[in-house]
Amino acid sequence: MKLFVSILTIFLLGFLGFATTVFISLLDYKPFYLFFIPIFTIALIIMIIFLIYGKAQSKMFKRSTIILIAAAIVSIVSYEGYEAYERSLEVVSTQDVDLSEYTPFVEGSKLVSLEEPSTLKISDDLPKLDGATALYPVYSAFAQAVYPKKDYSLHDSEVVSSQTSGAFDRLLKGDVDLIFIAQPSEKQMRNAEELGIELNLTPIGREAFVFFVHSKNPINELTMEQIQAIYSGKITNWRQLGGKNEEIRAFQRPEGSGSQSALINVMGDVPLMEPPSEDIVSAMGGIITETTNYQNRTNAIGFSFRHFSQNMVENGKIKYIAINGMTPSKENIQNDSYPIVAPLYAVTTSGNTNPHVEEFINWMLSEQGQYIVEQTGYVPVK
Repeated sequence: MKLFVSILTIFLLGFLGFATTVFISLLDYKPFYLFFIPIFTIALIIMIIFLIYGKAQSKMFKRSTIILIAAAIVSIVSYEGYEAYERSLEVVSTQDVDLSEYTPFVEGSKLVSLEEPSTLKISDDLPKLDGATALYPVYSAFAQAVYPKKDYSLHDSEVVSSQTSGAFDRLLKGDVDLIFIAQPSEKQMRNAEELGIELNLTPIGREAFVFFVHSKNPINELTMEQIQAIYSGKITNWRQLGGKNEEIRAFQRPEGSGSQSALINVMGDVPLMEPPSEDIVSAMGGIITETTNYQNRTNAIGFSFRHFSQNMVENGKIKYIAINGMTPSKENIQNDSYPIVAPLYAVTTSGNTNPHVEEFINWMLSEQGQYIVEQTGYVPVK
């Protein structure tokens, strides 16, 4: 009888542990639980078998039970506490932007509005817009000024945001007429060329590409060569730059994003090192590697476009690094003294047939369009 109960216990708890592990693997959990659950399940099976065979009264069993329970609690609390701490350090991530606050024609929207009626109005064949997260407030304001008043869902309308890589793919597929991004990556340009698609890139604004560090980092200035040395892995400690004896943690963004493409342009012919990454459990149960979001550690350095990170600077969490002695102030961007200024493009294809795309782009370059660009926080091209 005891043997039967033991086998049944092994089967039931084993199945429960297996099912729990599979369920966890379908969620975006870290690998910790994929190892913890099977180990805990095996330990639990052993303890229950001891109970079945009457060994529960021994001091060793009682001591082992207490140790197991304590170890499980300490492991989970420590892991979740560390994860909470890690999440608290992530201060610059596209996921932090609430785009619903910039939806056209919504009461209380943060969009910039013109002080007078727009000189251009489009009532039919509305050009379908998409683009980078950081530029959604700009082209959403364009739409509010020019398009008819109606509901423009963030995910299913003429004005959406699929982020840089998603928007570019949709443009190549012909799903949208206009996208708003920074400089496309070489890979994206090659993809368009391979498909025989000619792109038309029209600069509608300008923005500084900035590097930032923890506000308590004593380093205030770097040269372009030092930036390249950091992101190529040649300089690995802040002490080499006159700072503290701390290993530099140089964060990057996902491949295909506008800011990562800008970093590649900054690097030029200097090879870029592998970015910090983290393992996550994919929806199919495997382990995949993701580029880690910027975590505001005292030894960290990250990058972004100026407008996107301005709030974090104002909150005192991070500070901009002057490049070649120039800070990314609006004045230094306008007079070209800041060395890394990137155009912001309205991109369409030569084969696009929407009758309003050309006049819409021309309006963006008009006084009214440039007013929206500037008031949103970017630098106008005119």
